Amino acid sequence: MASTGSEQKAGRRTILVVDDDGDIRQALEGTLQYEGFNVWTAKNGEEALARLKSESSPPSAILTDLKMPKVDGLEFLDKLMEEADGPNHAPPVIMISGHGDVPVAVDAMQRGAANFLEKPLDEHRVLVTINKALRERALLEENEGLQTENKGLKDRLRSGFELIGESEPMQKLRDAIARVANSESSVLITGENGVGKELVARNVHLGGERASGPFVTVNCAAIPAELVESELFGHLKGSFTGAHEDRVGHFEAADGGNLFLDEVGDMPLAAQAKVLRALETHEVMRVGGSKTQPVNIRVIAATNADLAQSVEDKTFRLDLFYRLNVVPLHVPPLRERSSDVPLIAKHLLERQAARIGRSPDVLSDEAAEMLIGFDWPGNVRQLRNVLEAASIFAEDAKISAADVARVLETGPGMGRIGDSSSSGSGGDSAGGSHETGESPFDAPFRAETFEDFKNEAEALFFRTRLNQNNGNVKRTAEELGMQRSHLYKKLDRYDLK
Repeated sequence: MASTGSEQKAGRRTILVVDDDGDIRQALEGTLQYEGFNVWTAKNGEEALARLKSESSPPSAILTDLKMPKVDGLEFLDKLMEEADGPNHAPPVIMISGHGDVPVAVDAMQRGAANFLEKPLDEHRVLVTINKALRERALLEENEGLQTENKGLKDRLRSGFELIGESEPMQKLRDAIARVANSESSVLITGENGVGKELVARNVHLGGERASGPFVTVNCAAIPAELVESELFGHLKGSFTGAHEDRVGHFEAADGGNLFLDEVGDMPLAAQAKVLRALETHEVMRVGGSKTQPVNIRVIAATNADLAQSVEDKTFRLDLFYRLNVVPLHVPPLRERSSDVPLIAKHLLERQAARIGRSPDVLSDEAAEMLIGFDWPGNVRQLRNVLEAASIFAEDAKISAADVARVLETGPGMGRIGDSSSSGSGGDSAGGSHETGESPFDAPFRAETFEDFKNEAEALFFRTRLNQNNGNVKRTAEELGMQRSHLYKKLDRYDLK
């Protein structure tokens, strides 16, 4: 296809409008241009095919009438699908049909069309349909891109989610992951906050045949109770206040891959019953819908709660517990594999350095010994935060024992070395200075604007309270009188998870 120069402007998507009615072409062209699209027009399918061959790149979407002289909409669609080798490689096509042509339009969708619009055309409906088709195509292209590069990316993905450690507990965990990865059985991952349960889930995903499919993560504790069903199963437009368009739920989005239900112990009871049914029937129904949709997924769940106790307390369904706990995987806390701490620290320092584009810091032998001797109530997440702070204090590329001690003794909620208790006030553990060192509590006062001060202070507050509760979000939210979903948003905002 030859280039058309300035017609396709950078950053603007192009819509091809095909209709033998000049008034409709002109009306659609005006509407779409007003919304920021480039617009090509053609009088019939023959002219449209010629236009496509003359262009250097295809349009983002096509609007075409069904009944036209020479080459009509169906012929145009068939030739387009044939030349593009299927609907996944052709621009999304939206058919325009008269009232009596609806069955034909449905047939067109079965041949590869993305949707159809019934005459008389409504401007709002046209724009909604086009934007929906563009969003779906973007998701499809993203998924295809991942699958195309899957072989080359798989090793790189695994390196990005590598389980670090040579201790016996970690070797047993890796062996268990290898055994379960290719099974279709549900997996329940347990362990304290900060041990890396999502990392284990990703290794289960990447190690099996479903690695070419999606890995969809759902934080059950971060979704407001009234929206859980919509988030998991999707909804239809108008099914409730605020449902302005159809939405695909997480179950459908994970089709062909793995669905990771994090913090599953915090899922509301009402939603638990519907999740159980979906797992047993392999079908979901969107909120406001009447038809079920088949889904092919494997569920990986994770929790830091004692689900058996939750069953006793009647806050978690026994039948769902059995359904999820087919293959249990327990992630050991850092204190039970302290010999892995230097390896994990080296890995974290390398990742931190790569993120900011510099050579990684290294630990002195004394600093490594100090890290091994700490109890790590916040596990790997706490270790990562300590190393990040110690790197800031370090005067050269080697982190000394003094740098580590400064962070462990003065960091909010850390407690002194060898003392796993958290303390947020009083003495050195509250942030007293070490001769020339500054306390992390001084950070807000170095802000240049009042807005920066508020953000620094808020981040420090949530970090302190979370550390005091050893990373337990549920307990922290209860103490602060906040909804857990609101607290999760704050933690995401300040990168404290």
